[in-house]
Amino acid sequence: MATLKIGHFELANNLLLAPMAGITDSVFRRLCMQYGAGYSVGEMLSAQTHLWDSKKSLTRFANHTDPEPRSVQLLGTDPEQFAQAAQLQVEQGAQIIDLNLGCPAKKVCNIAAGSALMAYPERVKIIFESVVSAVDVPVSVKIRTGVDQTQRNALAIAILAEQAGLSAITIHGRTRNDKFTGQVDYESIKQVKQVVSIPVIANGDISTPEQAEFVLKYTDADGIMIGRAALGNPWIFQQIAYYLKTGNQLEKPNHDEIKRCLLEHLNGLYALYGKLQGKRIARKHLGWYSQHLKNGEQLRRAFNQLDSSAGQLALVEQFFANLVQLNT
Repeated sequence: MATLKIGHFELANNLLLAPMAGITDSVFRRLCMQYGAGYSVGEMLSAQTHLWDSKKSLTRFANHTDPEPRSVQLLGTDPEQFAQAAQLQVEQGAQIIDLNLGCPAKKVCNIAAGSALMAYPERVKIIFESVVSAVDVPVSVKIRTGVDQTQRNALAIAILAEQAGLSAITIHGRTRNDKFTGQVDYESIKQVKQVVSIPVIANGDISTPEQAEFVLKYTDADGIMIGRAALGNPWIFQQIAYYLKTGNQLEKPNHDEIKRCLLEHLNGLYALYGKLQGKRIARKHLGWYSQHLKNGEQLRRAFNQLDSSAGQLALVEQFFANLVQLNT
């Protein structure tokens, strides 16, 4: 199993969990690392520090209970704001700062942040230099292949990143305009890998062990980043790791393991967000888990009707007890 270094941090392996807003909180990141992810990046946090007083932002700060290295992803447009936010997060305990040049969401791109920043390479260069100068921890960046099919400039941005002293670059193989549709452009990732010497991490539609192997071999990337395929499926990382090592498929987790994982996830959400907000967030995660379960749709519908965390936990216990009875 290949390893990967970001700055001076040597990761357990080269399988990474992608940052996903509203999803990859500290609870989910910890679970994915338990199930074989070598590294995880926190949800994007605005570089505008005056917005940090919200409860949502507080859950996205560097968390000392997270497995190391602790990473915080910053989103913004202003170099000085990026630098100040990076400094403050390092003081909070962040060990790697990741810069968001990949988010294609309309509300993000409307303020020229996220993947929209790729249209302004001169500003990107200043942002890279400002953040690297401001902190003494590794800085990485997540980008796309470009703004649209006529402006595919991932290579130019990657060169700027290396020249500014960044430690790694992750590339989602679509443009900003593509969002999450259409075929992933692994060729652009391959071209970047051939030119820069810093680690290149490939991202986009990697949802099976076979696809993971193909992308690693085709692009020669140093690692791969898994996003949507991990939703309700944190064990995808150990499945990929096993396949890359042996060429064989790892058995799917049994009902006991899925139940244990799901209950740990739910209890973690209640602890992080409080029972009121936690039960709401639990509904979307349960929906993803249910897609991997026999009669999962029935579980999802019943779960969404419940108004208490205790009721949610009791339903999950009963659901798996019924599954055991069906299989005996």
